Amino acid sequence: MKGRVPTEHDEQVAVFRWAAWAQREYPELSLLHAIPNGGQRHVIVGRKMKHEGVKRGIPDMFLPVPRRGHHGLYIEMKRRKGSSLTADQKTMIAALRDQGYAVEVCRGADEAVAILQQYLKAATG
Repeated sequence: MKGRVPTEHDEQVAVFRWAAWAQREYPELSLLHAIPNGGQRHVIVGRKMKHEGVKRGIPDMFLPVPRRGHHGLYIEMKRRKGSSLTADQKTMIAALRDQGYAVEVCRGADEAVAILQQYLKAATG
């Protein structure tokens, strides 16, 4: 029997649990936050969020900490298997990179944690 592939939600929750624990080593993780663009919601809530500035394609998480010549790090979470980037995500990722942000697509929490550690260990600036 094959195991269940965790959802993007499950993976992102695991990243934030790790980040809360790892703040002792990386205090900057207190700035890591989610961007609520995806998910299923009532049409009225979706409309309100669009009016508030929610945009398609924005990655799921942002760490507003400069490293390696980047202004900050965006992470787009994906399931370990069975998900791909949308056209809007590809466009937004390219635009963010053009503006000097690091952007990584992570398949699972383990990948995201490794990227965050690597990014935070890099020299500032």
